[in-house]
Amino acid sequence: MTTTLISTAPPRRAAAAAWLVAIVAGVSASADPGVGAADERAAWRIDPARTHIGFVVDAVGFPRTQGEFRVFDGRLSIDFDRPAASRVAFTVRADSIEVGSSSFDDTLRGSNFLDAQRFPDIHFESTRVEKRDASTIDLTGDLTLLGVTRPLMVEVEVKRLGGARLAFVARARIDRLAYGMNSGFPIISRDVELTVSSEALAG
Repeated sequence: MTTTLISTAPPRRAAAAAWLVAIVAGVSASADPGVGAADERAAWRIDPARTHIGFVVDAVGFPRTQGEFRVFDGRLSIDFDRPAASRVAFTVRADSIEVGSSSFDDTLRGSNFLDAQRFPDIHFESTRVEKRDASTIDLTGDLTLLGVTRPLMVEVEVKRLGGARLAFVARARIDRLAYGMNSGFPIISRDVELTVSSEALAG
């Protein structure tokens, strides 16, 4: 059975995570012996209050920078019977970055970093979806940042919380130098640790 989920505008965080929850729902349903075909067919909705899409960057001699992207758009075509046939695509608005300081936000949106005026979108599109084990998915795709496209691996961990609720955490490490974002290196780390955490409800 194939399900297509499309999000065309915010709610800010729920739209971003919608593509991911449908994949983790399929994996968790197949991994839990108490979950049958009816659960695999169920629709899942993100709980915005329990969704966070953030990043961390280290720097020598400075505090670790933590922030988030707040505006996303996602699209998913998921085949629960054949996970490898599933497809994921999502877009992040570069100017939606927030790190808790309006002046630093503006710096990160500027030409030295995200260059959001020239490159307003950060885009990911899957090329392969693989179930590693009962609770982990390996999602491979192409990430386009600053007009440069490179492969990216995303690890997704899934946990059933009981009843019709799922929790998941997706993690990826982005080498910003590979996309031409060289400002501040080597003082500012080349690696950006990206984490998406959320919960979802069936129905």
